[in-house]
Amino acid sequence: MLHVAGSCIPAWVTLVCTFIVSAYHCTASLKATCSVQDGRADCSHRSLSSVPQDLPTNITSLDMSHNRMTTAPPDSLKRYAGLLHLNVSYNSIKNLDGGLCKNLPGLQTLNLMHNEVYLLKREDLSHCVKLTRLNMASNRLKLQDEPFFLLQSLKYLDVSTNKLKSAMLGSQPQLPSLVTLDLGHNSFSTVKREDFSFLKHSPSLEVISLMSSVSLEKLEPGCFKPISGLRMLSLDGSLKGSLFISDLCSELSGTAIGVLSLRNIGLTNLTNRTFLGLKETNLTFLDLSSNHIGQIEDGSFRYLSRLQTLNLTGNNIKRLTPGTFQGLNLLKNLQLTKALVKSQKSSPVIEDFSFQPLSNLENLILQNTVFVKITENTFKGLTSLTELDLSWSSYLHTQERKISNKSFVSLADSPLRKLNLIGNALVGIEPGSFSWAKKLSVLLLSRNFIDQTFSGKEFEGLSQLQELHISNNTQKIDLTPESFANVTNLRVLLLGRSLKAETLNHDSSPFRPLSNLTVLDLSNNNIANLRENMLEGLENLRVLKLQHNNLVRLWKNANLGGPVLFLKHTPRLVSFEMDFNGMDEIPTAALRNLTQLRQLSFSNNLLNNLQDSVFDDLTSLKVLRLEKNFITAVRPEVFRTPMSNLSVLVMGKNTFDCSCESILWFVKWLNNTNTSVPGLRDQYMCNTPLLYFNHSIMDFDPLSCKDMTPFQALYILTSTVVLMLIFSALIYRFHGWRIQFYWNILINRILGFSDAKVEEGRKFEFDAYVMHAEEDTRWVERRIVPLEKKTQIRFCLDHRDSMIGMSKLESIVVNIGNSRKILFVVTEKLLKDPLCRQFKVHHALHQVIETRRDSAVLIFLQDVPDYKLSRSLFLRKGMLRQSCILNWPPQRERIPALYQKLLIALGMTNRLQE
Repeated sequence: MLHVAGSCIPAWVTLVCTFIVSAYHCTASLKATCSVQDGRADCSHRSLSSVPQDLPTNITSLDMSHNRMTTAPPDSLKRYAGLLHLNVSYNSIKNLDGGLCKNLPGLQTLNLMHNEVYLLKREDLSHCVKLTRLNMASNRLKLQDEPFFLLQSLKYLDVSTNKLKSAMLGSQPQLPSLVTLDLGHNSFSTVKREDFSFLKHSPSLEVISLMSSVSLEKLEPGCFKPISGLRMLSLDGSLKGSLFISDLCSELSGTAIGVLSLRNIGLTNLTNRTFLGLKETNLTFLDLSSNHIGQIEDGSFRYLSRLQTLNLTGNNIKRLTPGTFQGLNLLKNLQLTKALVKSQKSSPVIEDFSFQPLSNLENLILQNTVFVKITENTFKGLTSLTELDLSWSSYLHTQERKISNKSFVSLADSPLRKLNLIGNALVGIEPGSFSWAKKLSVLLLSRNFIDQTFSGKEFEGLSQLQELHISNNTQKIDLTPESFANVTNLRVLLLGRSLKAETLNHDSSPFRPLSNLTVLDLSNNNIANLRENMLEGLENLRVLKLQHNNLVRLWKNANLGGPVLFLKHTPRLVSFEMDFNGMDEIPTAALRNLTQLRQLSFSNNLLNNLQDSVFDDLTSLKVLRLEKNFITAVRPEVFRTPMSNLSVLVMGKNTFDCSCESILWFVKWLNNTNTSVPGLRDQYMCNTPLLYFNHSIMDFDPLSCKDMTPFQALYILTSTVVLMLIFSALIYRFHGWRIQFYWNILINRILGFSDAKVEEGRKFEFDAYVMHAEEDTRWVERRIVPLEKKTQIRFCLDHRDSMIGMSKLESIVVNIGNSRKILFVVTEKLLKDPLCRQFKVHHALHQVIETRRDSAVLIFLQDVPDYKLSRSLFLRKGMLRQSCILNWPPQRERIPALYQKLLIALGMTNRLQE
């Protein structure tokens, strides 16, 4: 049995038919409203009033937030049955239909916040059995008939901002998997004893939020007893006083509370009985920030013996005493940012030994604080402290403003790793000031007013220091060859906007001892000259920043002694910034051997003509910045190597010459690269010639650069091609059939006559149904039937293969359906045969289109005009592939070749090629 290979009716015919039959569906397939990526559809902020029906059916997440929906009809979501996450927040939905989850059986997350849902009933959520997160915040909820009773898998429930009059969301135990419940911004004034009884069988419950519950005034005794496993409670913004907090702590005494957030609740002072109720708890985190606490009575925290983190940010504490933190033996993190603020009358005081009870404290944050001074006993007792942050604080007498060897001596017993002194208005560092800091690894001294020459003794004892930041010190620091001799392990050194312009003119570089240095920032220092040995010994340097200096003469060939090639000592450099230096040339050898360089920036300079091989060693370059220069030409001799692996190119706002010699290669590169080029259309503008002035370089026409000189060679080549075409056409005209005949024999003996799959042929009884006029029967028996004996083809003939017991018409229908191909023997007689015209042809074509098969083969015995063929058989030659249209040859010797073509046509697959 033969199998079908190519389409005899082209694919466009079927597409046109499909368009005519179902134009609506073709139009609906255009997704113009939503963005779809990785199974997530984002339809937010599109003013939609309903769910689009043109999204992929396999999406798992749908965002319909910020639209104009008034309902969420289940039928509109039925085609997206695989949804796991649905967001319809910020709409005007008034009710939740119970069929929603019925059509979305796997739904896990439902966000309905900021809608107008009023009545919520049990049947509305009865099918949401797999729901794990439900957000109903900012609606107008009225609960009826235990609406959350069937949500066995729910872990997160938000019903905040609903003006609920009670915290009781149900009268029966429910929500066994609940972990977080948000009840904030509601209107109940009392938490009653029975309010949380509906959660008594919820062992996973850990978090309850009562944020901004301003109307909450009373907690009935035992109200938290049903949820004794509670681990986190938030009352932020509730504006409660000390008395309420005392009652709250008493009610939490029988719970597993570990985190308590009491931000901005109106506390003004703490007494030694405020947290008495938490004595038996395991509280580890307490947030009291933004409360304007002015006084903390000694022993206020003594009942919080297990506390590890205490946040007192944004208060107005007047004094810290040795008894303030009494009892906090396990505290590890203390946040005092803006906790001590200077008033008009006095400055806050930190008494000696105030932190002594905090023997396990690791992080002490005193940002933006003001206190009188630091003494030799201020930080005594902090034997575990690793980080101290005093940034933007004021703690020294006005007349001093220097760090001395007594300033932080109280930290001598601390294993301090990081000290932050940014913005402390310091003017100097005395020798031996950090001799106590044997383990310090990060020292931040930026944004001060240090004005001195570093002799090296300022950093004595800092043998483990790895990062030193002294940026933005108004360019008053002077360096010597010994400045960093005591910090040889330094890896990061930031000196931007801190150094005097001439400080690097010493014969011996101040950086020479820093063999481990990886980052060096010398930017914004108005440096005019560098010595060639400035970076000598910095073999491990990775990042060098020299932007915003005055190095205009540094690499000039006219410079006295020639260009200063200071980068030859840093072969491992990865990032180099040289912006804003007024440079107009780069020596050929300036960037030699920097094979590991990945980022190079020369923006905002005066670069124009770059030498051919200046970037040849930059084989690893990923980011190149050359914007705002005077570059006119981008030639391959200069840029081919650095641009070969580039990820980002920033080269806009140059004065490009849009001529063939200057820009042709660059335009071709831009058209074929995957490199990111920001601002390509509006920042890469032509300056010359006048034809392209102020046009984007992408408007440059590469065709204008075609070389039109070799006309003679082109003429010879064209003439040869024309003559060969004429000779080939003559051979094909008179002997083409022979070539095609032998070619088909060769190919088909190797590959076979059929490209159809075996399974396709098993569906049919006959290989071809022969449709012919009654007068052509004798020709068919003489020319077509003998092929059955020579090949494995089986034809279906009406006079021979009619179905016994059926009418003639029924037999024709059955035989056409049992045939894989339909072979039309086209003659004038066939066009006039009434049975063929009125029944056979109509039924055959109908079945071809209906079953999406392309199976028609035409063999012409006479030259029949196309209009007659169309009018009688509803076919045109243009509808069929050329291999499916055969003409019976008048020459006897050409008949075998035609048989070969017929076998190929019958062997093509009926499946449409996609």
